[in-house]
Amino acid sequence: MGGILNPLYTAVSWVMITFHDLLAFTNNEDLQWSVGIIALVIVIRIILIPLFVKQIKSQRALTALAPHMKEIQKKYKDDRQKQSEEMMKLYKEHKTNPLASCFPILAQAPIFFALFWVLNSISQNQPRGLLKGEYLTSAREANFFGAPLSGTFLGSSDFTTKAIAIVLIIFMSATTFTTQRQLMVKGMPKMDTSNNMMLQQQKIMLYLFPVIFAVTGVNFPIGVLIYWSTTNLWTWGQQYYVIKRNPAPGSPAYEELQKKKAAKGSLDETGNNPDGTTIIEEQPDQGGQRNQPKRDKKRKKKRK
Repeated sequence: MGGILNPLYTAVSWVMITFHDLLAFTNNEDLQWSVGIIALVIVIRIILIPLFVKQIKSQRALTALAPHMKEIQKKYKDDRQKQSEEMMKLYKEHKTNPLASCFPILAQAPIFFALFWVLNSISQNQPRGLLKGEYLTSAREANFFGAPLSGTFLGSSDFTTKAIAIVLIIFMSATTFTTQRQLMVKGMPKMDTSNNMMLQQQKIMLYLFPVIFAVTGVNFPIGVLIYWSTTNLWTWGQQYYVIKRNPAPGSPAYEELQKKKAAKGSLDETGNNPDGTTIIEEQPDQGGQRNQPKRDKKRKKKRK
């Protein structure tokens, strides 16, 4: 396992060290290493944008196929094998993959484990990747609001470390929940709730993932909790932008966008505001110029 992840240990530690050195002018080792972890998230998420786009396209394709999937389930409800075969044919025909929604998480998993072991090796004072010598000593002494970056909730007896870990675990679980709920409430088209596998899966993810993070988070180093909290924030913001700017057809966000466009179109065509008030504009006279009553009166007086 270590041999397979060695390139990732090097890559993860390189990003952290690079941003640590870029912030050397601050003379703040705590800030430098914390920002290095946050920068790692930003670099990774930028690289994963193509996968995110693929995830969105796959989710929308699956939503469009929902009626066909339901028909197959009804038709072959007594033959699971035939049902699976027909489902695969449907996916292949429309060039979509039900697992595409998991690609960003799966792609981050090796990086997540690499970061975990890099931070874990810091606490054991063992070099891993490019973290060795002075860098290893510096990272080992770095803190996040008084909690060592390599410290864990269960592995530390220090109150500050436990408190910071709990705060980050709660934040990590809460952002996981709100991100998934945002998708379900605003980003997904309205579906028939009866026997809808996709909706059931989304509900399971809504409650299961936050619980998993809460339970496993007590073993994560503070640095890993910072990483996962930051990536959750990025996911929430990225998803919010897509739902707001390019919502899936049939979703509540899509209907809201259409209403806004309709109101704007009505304003352009009739001159009325969405609230019913009328915009009064100056009308041009026969000569093509706008009426200017005050100036006309002055001109008449001069002529007299």
